[in-house]
Amino acid sequence: MSAVIATTGFQPSRALPRGFDQTQQAQAPAQTTVVRTRLRLTRRGRVVFTGLAALPLVIWAFVLVLGSGAAAADVDSAGATFEYVTVGEGDSLWGIAETLDPSGDVREVIAEIVRLNGLDDAVVEPGQRLALPLAP
Repeated sequence: MSAVIATTGFQPSRALPRGFDQTQQAQAPAQTTVVRTRLRLTRRGRVVFTGLAALPLVIWAFVLVLGSGAAAADVDSAGATFEYVTVGEGDSLWGIAETLDPSGDVREVIAEIVRLNGLDDAVVEPGQRLALPLAP
């Protein structure tokens, strides 16, 4: 359903100034006035307009969700096998990294453990299960 707005161009008559009669009015140049109307949208128009405005947000959300597939995937689903350790009372990443590779650089092993487990920092809690990189 569509809506159409039509104007008649009808203007109310104005009082003529003194000394101005009907014949002079006919000879006077016609003044044109611009009538500005407000834009009116139907319900369907508002729905379409809102949908078009929201389209970039929906596309952005899909790209975000579909682009994070690798980050959301389980570590084991990539075909790699890992050893797991449960953090005990008094354990730290430094101690775990030293037992994993005593001859290597402990800082690199810690960085790999943090990356594999998606940790924000090197703080671990007792009972936490960590995936360990395979020793070289």
